[in-house]
Formats: sequence, C-alpha cells, structure tokens
Amino acid sequence: MNITSQIKRPIQVEMELFEKKFYESMTSKVALLNRITYYIVNRKGKQMRPMFVFLTAKMLNNGAVNERTYRGASVIELIHTATLVHDDVVDDSNRRRGFFSINALWKNKIAVLVGDYLLSKGLLLSIDNGDFDLLRIISVAVREMSEGELLQIEKARRLDIVEDIYYEIIRKKTATLIASCCALGAKSVIVDEIQVENMRKFGELIGMAFQIKDDLFDYTEDAIGKPTGIDIKEQKMTLPLIYVLNHCTPKEKSWLINSIKNHNKDKKRVKEVIAFVKNNNGLQYAEQKMLQFQQEALQLLQHYPDSEYKDALILMVNYVIERKI
Repeated sequence: MNITSQIKRPIQVEMELFEKKFYESMTSKVALLNRITYYIVNRKGKQMRPMFVFLTAKMLNNGAVNERTYRGASVIELIHTATLVHDDVVDDSNRRRGFFSINALWKNKIAVLVGDYLLSKGLLLSIDNGDFDLLRIISVAVREMSEGELLQIEKARRLDIVEDIYYEIIRKKTATLIASCCALGAKSVIVDEIQVENMRKFGELIGMAFQIKDDLFDYTEDAIGKPTGIDIKEQKMTLPLIYVLNHCTPKEKSWLINSIKNHNKDKKRVKEVIAFVKNNNGLQYAEQKMLQFQQEALQLLQHYPDSEYKDALILMVNYVIERKI
C-alpha cells in the first residue's frame, strides 16, 4: 500500500462522500462551465488539502465529522482549484499534473472567468450556510496568497531577498492554505480557539517544509514532475540559492546575480549555478531548515491522544518531506 493510501485509510468514507459533494458544489446552469468543471474533477491531484481538513477534524472530535467539515473541505478545494487555474494563466503554463491546463484548452479569458466562478462558489457555499467563521479563515488565506505571490514578483525583479523575506513569501504563498485546511477542520467541530490556532500553526509549519522540499527539487535530477533548474530560469529566489548568495564572496555573488538576471535561459550557465549552490552547502542548509519545520509540526501533535487520525497526520508530515514529486 502506498503512503497516500495509508494516510487516506482512516478517512476513506469521508473522502468518497466529499468527492460527490465537491462536484455538486461546482455545478452551474452554463453548459460550458459544467464541461470545464467536469474536466477539472476528473484530473484531480492527491487531494492533500481536504485530507488535512478531515484528519484534523476527526483527531479533535473522537473520529466524528459533520456537514460543516464537508463544506470546509469543499470550500478549500474550490479556492485551491481557482488559484491553480489562475496560476496557469499567470505563468502561461500549458500543463497541469501531466494534462492540458484550462487556459491551454479554452484560452486565457475563459480560464480567468472559471477561476473567478470557482472562487465565488466557494465563498457562497460558506455564506449560504452561515459558516462565517470558516469564511474568515478562507478569506485570510486568499488575501495572504495574493500578497505572497506579489511579494515574490517584486523581490525577483531586484534579487535583494534575505532569508526572513523568503520565509514571509512562502508562509503566505504556500503555507497559509495548508494552515487554513487544518484550522477549518478544527473550527468545523470545536469552538476552542486555542486548539484551532494550534492546528493552524501545525498546518503552517507543514506548508513551510513542503515549499522548501519543492525548492530542493530544483537541484535534483530524480524529482518527477518538475524540470531541474526551472526556478533559476524563472528567477525565483529559493532557500538554497539565498543561503549561498549570503555566504559567498562579493565576486561570487556578483557572478551568481548576473547569471540569474542575464543568463537564466543558458542551460550551461544554469547547470553551473546549480553546481555552485550544491558545492557551497545550499542544499544541506535548506534540508536542515526543512527538517526543523517538520519537527516543530510534529511537536504540536504530541499532546493529542493517540489515534489512527493522529498517526495519519504524522505520516502526512513525513510524506511532505520524503515525497519524490
């Protein structure tokens, strides 16, 4: 049994019912929209985000979930899908998980409108059911994700990024959505704000580790699904690179910045940058930081009673840093 099947096992029933509810939450009277949403649903990924919602809720509520939990999982998946559709337009990307992206098949205008539609469906699902507490959690995540992306674009232009700014970018861009999954799962079943915040923090730490793992894929040949050196080509400042930039000689720093700014499409030069980062402990440092976030996340689970849901969350934390894709 692969690791995702093991993680899903304690929430198998919920995940199957969730898929039906999620598809229902997307339906529209417009045939074109239904065709596109059907395409999206049939090319779903691992569904890590709803898994976090259900596992958190079941761990905190003696294995029980409710309709609010299902709505929370649907909302987060609607919002996440909307951001992916918009991201593909922003990045001019024609592929998503090995399939054609929405913008590749239906062009940018339709892709942007579909993203807007999914976002509005998510917000209305919360409003129509009076889940204003859940809506607040989601809305904060959407705001932070937009801020994170824009902060990254601003910093990429100047390449003047320091480690603290990098953490702020990935916290907003990636970690905030996983944090909101765990907070939503908790909030759907309990009212204790301390526990909700504890689970939000847990999700945030996993999200930080998840993004650093993604950064490391840029320097390894064995990662599936992401070509080596793609972040350098896109002038994205990742943790291995930031570390090396801040720990090399002024001459080396100047060469690195020049390479990223002016030679980022030159395959030979990109390979040289990758080799330089590897030889100057960039990967080692990033791995160490990733493990630090992982350990902090695991510590937050320690005081909860043992259960199959807690075990699955621990598996999830470990999977985040051991995955090959």
